[in-house]
Amino acid sequence: MANRGIEYSEKYADGKNEYRHVILPKEMAKSMPKGRLLAEHEWRGMGVQQSRGWQHYAIHKPEPHILLFRRALGTDPQTGKVDPALERQAKEDYQNQFGVIGRR
Repeated sequence: MANRGIEYSEKYADGKNEYRHVILPKEMAKSMPKGRLLAEHEWRGMGVQQSRGWQHYAIHKPEPHILLFRRALGTDPQTGKVDPALERQAKEDYQNQFGVIGRR
């Protein structure tokens, strides 16, 4: 399937979630539902391709053609479910990378 001019950001994270944004061509965004988040079948139907577990979580009103996604750290990209071992490792990696002391 062609990407139809869809652009994907690198992933970025905080201590709880990983994030990415997807930029749709503005003409494609004109046919999007207004004022609500998209379900997975809707954004996949528009041609957005990414592994499982991503959730469209916010609308950036000035630029509605930019879709904001997040998923919990440690999400298995094949199942879309959080794997406790992957979650522990991802949080540990985040803390080591940014020198963050985790809250207990």
